[in-house]
Amino acid sequence: MSVTTLLLQLIVILTTARICGWVLRYVGQPSVVGEMAAGLMLGPAVMGALFPTLHAQLFSKELLQGLSSLSTVGLVLFMFVVGLELRASQNMRSQLKAAGAVGVLSVIVPLALGLAISPTLYPTLAPAGVAFWPFALFMAAALSITAFPVMARILKDRGMTRTSFGQLSLSAAAVVDVFAWILLAFVVALVGAGEGYAGLIKITGGVVVMLALLFFGLKPAFAWLLRVKAPDGEPSTTVMASLMIGLLATALLTEWLHLHAVFGAFLFGACLPRDDRLLRSLSERIEPISIVVLMPLFFALAGLGTTANAFTGASLGAMLLIVAVATIGKIAGGAAGARIAGYGWRDSLATGSLMNARGLMELIVIKIGFDVGLIGPELFTMLLVMALATTAMTGPLINLVMGRHKTPPVAEAEAQVHAEP
Repeated sequence: MSVTTLLLQLIVILTTARICGWVLRYVGQPSVVGEMAAGLMLGPAVMGALFPTLHAQLFSKELLQGLSSLSTVGLVLFMFVVGLELRASQNMRSQLKAAGAVGVLSVIVPLALGLAISPTLYPTLAPAGVAFWPFALFMAAALSITAFPVMARILKDRGMTRTSFGQLSLSAAAVVDVFAWILLAFVVALVGAGEGYAGLIKITGGVVVMLALLFFGLKPAFAWLLRVKAPDGEPSTTVMASLMIGLLATALLTEWLHLHAVFGAFLFGACLPRDDRLLRSLSERIEPISIVVLMPLFFALAGLGTTANAFTGASLGAMLLIVAVATIGKIAGGAAGARIAGYGWRDSLATGSLMNARGLMELIVIKIGFDVGLIGPELFTMLLVMALATTAMTGPLINLVMGRHKTPPVAEAEAQVHAEP
């Protein structure tokens, strides 16, 4: 593959992503929805149908290796920042019971529904050689994801970050991430083991050893390095190089263990010291290149993995079933959890609507499933459309539920929680 071709691919992808992001933001959607849609537009269902010759010349399979490598680096950097941001806030600790109820139910309900529809989807949509239970467990995990970054952006754009249901949803999303990512890691390990349960035990043992090295070896080592070399939270070039080497080594280790590199990147970020100054500094240095330049490549590659067959005949019915089950499961589970915790119907439905946002995190999950062979192009396309649809409907659902109702801040709302019928 020539440098000229790679540069042309980058120009086309980034331009399409920016245009779609601007258009979707104009109609009130987060820009990430537009960038995800750009990936779908660059795939065979849209660009491949409208400009088949150009599409074949620009995005043929033998020309995608460079894009794939760059997108993996972007994904690793992004998940590193996500892990770095993982922390238990004061608000989460103060409402742990409520967040736990919402988080657990917004995982269990869609998980159960995902398992329920798997016997219907498995015969026609599972790739050859994939057993039923890995397929069904992956579907359960895929329907259980909530996108914390997209949720936070929706709340911020609407000035609802300090509302009762907003704080509850953000706290619950952390609980959801723990459940869903553990399940996904288990399924990927089950498929990647290759030696049945003996292979799974080997992978599990490797992960346990890696966690011990991370949290009892690397964590204190980096805590010392940052305390000595970056006391003001501003890492030097040497510290940045050390962090990047540690990040890439951990991502490589999880790849070697037959897990995806994103798990290692996430865990490395999670093991670093909790320092807001360091988080801000690293985010300012890493996010512009990872989110603006490299992540659109990930969206484009995801779009190139789709197929137009998912939009015809029985496949279209299966897609609508997946979207309906994913939506109902998340909204019902989140709303039920909030009601059990004592919140009123309005805040409960708003919480359920926010938990339905999947965005980029869902796309990462289904791309992992696609890469390891758990799902094929048709089901991948259906799940990508589901991720787009559920994320896009979150804002309008919040507007519908809250209406013109003035949402009280957290302190006032919490005083009304048990008083509201």
